[in-house]
Amino acid sequence: QVQLVESGGGLVQAGDSLRLSCAASGRAFSSYAMGWFRQAPGKEREFVGAISWTGGSTYYADSVKGRFTISTDNAKNTVYLQMNNLKPEDTAVYYCAARRFTTAQNMEANMGRVEYWGKGTLVTVSS
Repeated sequence: QVQLVESGGGLVQAGDSLRLSCAASGRAFSSYAMGWFRQAPGKEREFVGAISWTGGSTYYADSVKGRFTISTDNAKNTVYLQMNNLKPEDTAVYYCAARRFTTAQNMEANMGRVEYWGKGTLVTVSS
């Protein structure tokens, strides 16, 4: 059974940094792309960024490019989202996602084809 478990959310101030983790278990993820999505109150879920588990190529939404970085720790089967210079508009529930046989860029274009989702972790950025 595949499980994606996010952690690391919390309340921070604008300008602060936070690192989210996504612990993946249940299968080998070497053929997967791993993505981060977020959903703010009253808004639709949106793409944040993604990484190919093998090779490490990354792709980011314009709104976070230059501030957020995605990385993996293969030994721990964990994906990280390092968020720097956080803004109040980054406030949202952040979800980890996995999809097989795709690229990091395709995670944005085909959110409906994500195979596995985590339950999310809340990030609140105060001004």
